[in-house]
Amino acid sequence: MVTQILGAMESQVAGGPAGPALPNGPLLGTNGATDDSKTNLIVNYLPQNMTQDEFKSLFGSIGDIESCKLVRDKITGQSLGYGFVNYSDPNDADKAINTLNGLKLQTKTIKVSYARPSSASIRDANLYVSGLPKTMSQKEMEQLFSQYGRIITSRILVDQVTGVSRGVGFIRFDKRIEAEEAIKGLNGQKPLGAAEPITVKFANNPSQKTGQALLTHLYQSSARRYAGPLHHQTQRFRLDNLLNMAYGVKR
Repeated sequence: MVTQILGAMESQVAGGPAGPALPNGPLLGTNGATDDSKTNLIVNYLPQNMTQDEFKSLFGSIGDIESCKLVRDKITGQSLGYGFVNYSDPNDADKAINTLNGLKLQTKTIKVSYARPSSASIRDANLYVSGLPKTMSQKEMEQLFSQYGRIITSRILVDQVTGVSRGVGFIRFDKRIEAEEAIKGLNGQKPLGAAEPITVKFANNPSQKTGQALLTHLYQSSARRYAGPLHHQTQRFRLDNLLNMAYGVKR
């Protein structure tokens, strides 16, 4: 895959610098980064099957890397589709943005930008959304929420056996004030295709060890197929409840 990635990069940049990324994509910072953050980049829209080594090889082709991390779900180990790269030289970070931003990898168009240092205005901007139509895609969920601000990451939870949406998702905004506006505008509303109003609230991280242990157990057990449909429905009910417990919401 590394050879294919580098080949795709060479063919795409041959015609000039990559154009701007999609407007509804996760954005975190711009080229107007502060001096102490000109080496640290965030990369969004990575293919789900991209490995840590492939991620490092792609950005290591630009210059020396101090550190890089492909972010994965702490419970399932699945890629969340974004990562961070910290270069030794600010010039290499700038070159990576100019070279790799907008690069097409498989079905994705990656977004590369400066990662801003944490501040109070961007903390606690993660939303928990339930009651989503089972047919709603991640892109459609982003389009629904993007009217309230810039989206950093988004995710819809799916059944580990069937791959069908559980109607539960997470949206992280650029700023907390944007998340607050999304709650005001969408909580209790019925989006297109929804039979019931959706719930939009601030989400807690699943930090409690007991919640994580229970959630991990049910993720593992849900990977098995059950002969009895009632048993499977009961298992799914338990998993949905524990998802709500582990990702408890703030009122």
